[in-house]
Amino acid sequence: MPQLASYTASVPPSGIRRIHEIALQLDDVIGLAVGEPDVEVAPHVLEAGSAAWLADDTAYTANAGILELRQAVQQKLATRNGIEVDLAQIWITNGATQALTLAMSLMLAPGDEVLIPDPGYTTFAMNARILHAEPVPYPLLPEAGFLPDLELLERVVTDRTRLLIINSPSNPLGSVFPTDVLQALLDFATRHDLWVLSDEVYEAFTYGISHTSIAALDTENRVFSAFSTSKTYALTGGRVGYLVTPPGFAAILGTYQEATISCINTPAQRAAVAAITGDQEHVERAATHYRQNLTAACALLDERGIRYLEPTGAFYLWIDVSHASDGDVAAWAEGFLLKERVSVAPGSAFGRSGEGWIRVCVAASRENLLEGLSRLPTP
Repeated sequence: MPQLASYTASVPPSGIRRIHEIALQLDDVIGLAVGEPDVEVAPHVLEAGSAAWLADDTAYTANAGILELRQAVQQKLATRNGIEVDLAQIWITNGATQALTLAMSLMLAPGDEVLIPDPGYTTFAMNARILHAEPVPYPLLPEAGFLPDLELLERVVTDRTRLLIINSPSNPLGSVFPTDVLQALLDFATRHDLWVLSDEVYEAFTYGISHTSIAALDTENRVFSAFSTSKTYALTGGRVGYLVTPPGFAAILGTYQEATISCINTPAQRAAVAAITGDQEHVERAATHYRQNLTAACALLDERGIRYLEPTGAFYLWIDVSHASDGDVAAWAEGFLLKERVSVAPGSAFGRSGEGWIRVCVAASRENLLEGLSRLPTP
């Protein structure tokens, strides 16, 4: 029988998905492992998508996406992100997941290295391996507030490094990188002549600190940025994201899009136009809901003496369970699920620096969230 390509064995599985798949087989589970918004989609967004289906607006679109959506994104980038781009720099993708894959496939050749945050979202390492590149973690450590340490970055960069990935607001940490940190990372990329890929999926949800898009600081055209409607507008199944590139990539991206997805489904793009251009009240209410859940959750953890990272963005809590996990938080999370019927994402799923920690999604009912956290073991 023919063999699979040798590199497939090096692609790491998702430790989050493993917990979730076990949880799906159990009854009465409080699900806090998966980053799924628990708010409803705004009616005007649903109506736009429904209208497109009913009007049989289902033909192929341009590889880059429908003009109305790209124009909406262009205006949004200028007004909310401080990024001025031409339409040729905006590519509608199958969620931010495909935006990340698309960008990485442009920059990485077999054997190249990519610097990924650790802890960091699992897709970064998975994509690198699929592209035959080498993911090189740069640690985000508790003693530094889980912010990048430039000295540590300097130790891991080599002459094979081609790309630096940044994720702010962070999944899984719930942290937001201040502007001066982003500028320092951009300066680092300049010193080593690296591309930068910025994952900004959680841009709409920050608390007590403003979100800065690193592309707004870029004067050298080295930053690619991935955005999504999934978390902002609770459209995770709509699969509409977008990649913002430096100038000059339109021709090659058209070829890549045609060869991989051709285009995003048209009704979902119509819904995304309504989401981005319409009333943002639903987004504001979602942000308030997540912030209130985070506040209540932190108060409970404080009361129980459990350490966590103070969240400034996204809708996650990064919680220290090293007092109970005995050096193997993945095994502990599985046992916790089976015994307590609460699913949490093991921190080791996000990299070596996540050992002893868990990620909890607070996009849940307040009652379920607090009940789930009340079952965590105290130090």
